Amino acid sequence: MSTYHSLNNEEAISLAKSIPGIFSESTVLNCREIGDGNLNLVFHVTSENSTESIIIKQAVPYAKVVGESWPLSLDRARIERQSLEIQHRLCPDLVPQVYSYSDDLAYTAMEDLSEYTIMRKGLIDGNIYPNFAEHIGQFLARTLFFTSDLGMNQQEKKELAGRFVNPDLCKITEDLIFEDPYRASANNNYSASIEDEAEALRNDIPLHLEVALLREKFLTHAQALLHGDLHTGSIFVTTESTKVIDPEFAFFGPMGFDIGAVIGNLLLNYVAQPGWNQNGEDLTIREDRLLEMAKDVWTNFESSFRTLWNNEILDEMFQTPGYQDHYLTELLRDTAGFAGCKMIRRIVGLSHVADIDGIQDDSVREAAQRKALAIGKNLVRHNRSVNSIYDILKLVQLASTEIGVSK
Repeated sequence: MSTYHSLNNEEAISLAKSIPGIFSESTVLNCREIGDGNLNLVFHVTSENSTESIIIKQAVPYAKVVGESWPLSLDRARIERQSLEIQHRLCPDLVPQVYSYSDDLAYTAMEDLSEYTIMRKGLIDGNIYPNFAEHIGQFLARTLFFTSDLGMNQQEKKELAGRFVNPDLCKITEDLIFEDPYRASANNNYSASIEDEAEALRNDIPLHLEVALLREKFLTHAQALLHGDLHTGSIFVTTESTKVIDPEFAFFGPMGFDIGAVIGNLLLNYVAQPGWNQNGEDLTIREDRLLEMAKDVWTNFESSFRTLWNNEILDEMFQTPGYQDHYLTELLRDTAGFAGCKMIRRIVGLSHVADIDGIQDDSVREAAQRKALAIGKNLVRHNRSVNSIYDILKLVQLASTEIGVSK
């Protein structure tokens, strides 16, 4: 019989005290629930007279954004915890440490990152993160390479993949990203001012074909262990450090999905910039910086990934001349397509981003929504013809120019 129940603050404090090496026995602890996501409770446990603190994250058996009518398996807490452990082993400086867990109660106690800023908020505020592209490029390269057939014993990889079958959360992705935006769905959420855009998405059959091809890859290409939801709200940053959190959507899928998620979210902030900065010169600087950051995410990833391939490859056939270049080109094309799908769904789908929804001026917000859709559609439509990261930037700039002219 399951012992699961939702924790309260007192129980979270008791659990925190039971973890060896974190708090002294005499320390007085305080706790508050700080979760603002859709799927979990998050308890921040702090000591009263020192800087010691931890986070306890507990899964709830339904999607909070909808309610108990949308049940979810609690096994996602185990998946998240094991993913964190793997990612921390591969990138100890870029992933929080796990201190304790209970699969029965579906909680994980981990390193507190309160001194960090959620990257989405930091970008909205105009902050600069000079090390981010290098850090996230390294995270992507190492976590994807060493859980793929390139850098892992292939039989062991198959066994590991069996522990990361994540049907409930994959179903959310399959519906919200690859289906709902292209049909009349009760899950969709958009303002009446862009009804014409939503209708155009529903009727764009060539676009549907490209989305179907990307959906098929998401469903069938078990290349590596993905984070599965790697947006700027799942990344904590300072000017010197980066930490990736919340891999509860983890499963074995196409590498480009994670890379595209990062780039797509940077582009969402790029299109939102006029809503956060009215100074023309500063606006141009911010926009250029975000495009440069998106480019650098890929170039840092590619450089790290190629180095790992050259030094750590296990399969002799994968050393065949030309195969590495082919693999990276296909991966870049997937990245472009998945980035576009991510952008589209954040405009017309169930869950939006504060970068755009937080813009106060209705007309500026609508312009950002339309620009995001134009870029997203361009990336999806042309993903199979991309050959370099500069092709992606050209697609972004072309869509930006076209929407500017049409509006």
